[in-house]
Amino acid sequence: MKILTIAIPCYNSEAYMEKCIRSILPVGEDVEILIVDDGSTKDRTAQIADRYAEKYSSIIKAVHQENGGHGEAVNAGLRNASGRYYKVVDSDDWVNTKALKKIVEKMKELEAEGGVDLFLANFVYDKAGAAHKKLMRFANVFPQGRSFGWDEMGHMRLTQYLLMHNIFYRTQMLRDCGMELPKHTFYVDNIFAFQPLPFVEKICYMDENLYHYFIGREDQSVNEKVMIGRIDQQIRVNKIMIDVMAGQDFSGKSSRLKKYMEIYLDKIMTVTSMMLILDGSQEALEKKKDVWRYLKEKDAGLYRHMFRTPLGMAMHLPGRGGRKIAKAGYRLAQKFVGFN
Repeated sequence: MKILTIAIPCYNSEAYMEKCIRSILPVGEDVEILIVDDGSTKDRTAQIADRYAEKYSSIIKAVHQENGGHGEAVNAGLRNASGRYYKVVDSDDWVNTKALKKIVEKMKELEAEGGVDLFLANFVYDKAGAAHKKLMRFANVFPQGRSFGWDEMGHMRLTQYLLMHNIFYRTQMLRDCGMELPKHTFYVDNIFAFQPLPFVEKICYMDENLYHYFIGREDQSVNEKVMIGRIDQQIRVNKIMIDVMAGQDFSGKSSRLKKYMEIYLDKIMTVTSMMLILDGSQEALEKKKDVWRYLKEKDAGLYRHMFRTPLGMAMHLPGRGGRKIAKAGYRLAQKFVGFN
């Protein structure tokens, strides 16, 4: 069995997918690479996948499917994964090969001790044209290089959060938790980084700058204008995360896990609200009210908690003046963190 499966969701990715593949290939036979062609039609994505699968048949497999969106490509990767751990690397991103080799060696070492459920590293916001790349590092939050539980997790700063980029899950645990990402929906990486967490007991973190998260294409899903245009998909993801949190029984689980999940949901509520505020139309502002109403109906206690956080209060400043202040705060955070 391979120690690690890496799925690469590809949709018309001819222009950049090979850079991604080549960043993983040198790790060798310990890794299984699944190139998931999500119904590409406009370029040679499918042919490139097949060419690599034929040339590196012991490492790479090509999976072809009808277009189902990013989430369904992640689902397909999980269905086909044979590695003990599962990771997703988007086709326009890439990894630091040396860092990945170190992580794979640590995974093999940990397997001799029973393994972990969640493996974490660092990631970089590789923003096009930016002189300084924003590093998301977690050495202040987690012990390094060994197995630990949620109770050993330190305090995360407001700018820190786990994303699909720095997450590896134990494959069987991910299957057992029942996560299935929705089809034809962007922003499902937030569900991926959220729903399985209550099933995680053992964690390992390595202070390695592994993942380069590219930001800069005008058609990219995290582009602000694109996000506003796809706001209904963001709302769908937000509501699924509310369902996960509202239906969660945290008895017997670490209070630090619960607190982190509340903070993460708070940030997603803020992103959704902020995109609707930036839209500014009456319809958008009604949708913002609806999302918060949905949270209140699902879990009134959680709603009261979220409403009173600094982010929650910022999203509810009254009138045009309040929305103007919220926008200014968002622009400042955008510049500081480096997203979008």
